[in-house]
Amino acid sequence: MTDTANNIKNLIQDYLLDEGLLRNKISIDEKKLEFGFQFVFPPGPIAQKMVVIKPKNKDLIIISNPIQISPQQVEVLNSLDDNRKIFFFMDIRKFFLVKDVFFRIDTQKFRYEISDQMFLKKDGTISKNSFFKSIRKVFTCSAYSNMLLNEYCSGKIKSGDTAKSKDFTSDFSLYS
Repeated sequence: MTDTANNIKNLIQDYLLDEGLLRNKISIDEKKLEFGFQFVFPPGPIAQKMVVIKPKNKDLIIISNPIQISPQQVEVLNSLDDNRKIFFFMDIRKFFLVKDVFFRIDTQKFRYEISDQMFLKKDGTISKNSFFKSIRKVFTCSAYSNMLLNEYCSGKIKSGDTAKSKDFTSDFSLYS
């Protein structure tokens, strides 16, 4: 790993540690990645597992949130009339485009991933404020997509089942 890559790795790790968000280092394919960390955001009961990675030979980092739709919600989406399942995926796709985030959607496996990338400064660093703005941007897209999913599933899932799937449906205060 180059000195620049090691410096940004330490900086990102420090930012995540300062806020109590860091969970694990990601085992990496050294041909593709310089480093990777798994973290949670925001702190508290609605935390989402997210990752930050630095691709090899690139002057950027990627913040990503992979989402797997719960089995109960998959069942509801599959039971909807008039191709409403497709409308759900089209609605989140439109939202992600408006929010200017990268995304991958796998409608067959009922999962999607939201990501944002940030280019490093000339000195190989990134500000803490910029880093957390990008994290909040990805989190907000995740929160909205979950709220939209809950609307599509409204009335079709028992409230206890929704709680088990760990959707964040009510409290969006970041540091509650």
